[in-house]
Amino acid sequence: MKRVITYGTFDLLHYGHINLLRRAKALGDYLIVALSTDEFNWNSKHKKTYFSYEERKQLLEAIRYVDLVIPEKSWDQKKSDMKEYHIDTFVMGDDWKGKFDFLKDEGVNVVYLPRTPEISSSKIKHDLYDANEVSESKLSHDDLNTNPQ
Repeated sequence: MKRVITYGTFDLLHYGHINLLRRAKALGDYLIVALSTDEFNWNSKHKKTYFSYEERKQLLEAIRYVDLVIPEKSWDQKKSDMKEYHIDTFVMGDDWKGKFDFLKDEGVNVVYLPRTPEISSSKIKHDLYDANEVSESKLSHDDLNTNPQ
């Protein structure tokens, strides 16, 4: 059985995430997702997630491509995960290209998959923020032009 692993936060789950998981699963028989814990996201990545670790874990477990979800608690656990879970292929988005090549020394195939270009969690947050700004701006403008009599 070929085992594949990928790592990520998977907050605001979207079709780009699904594309990555589908393509990762196609590289083997068993897909493990190491999901960043809330503490790791905050303390090491300096980002706050919308959904909690448990909520994000439930979402991932419901996806047919995912066989197992484990917690990612530190940057350094990758080497030990390769051994503990008998990983054949390590997969990340190509925005990380070259960053995990050291895992090849562990006998693991390292694959960087292209991202789905038009979507990301950051883009969703940005678009929602912009939409909210426009909405608030329009509301303020309309309030100024309203003559309560």
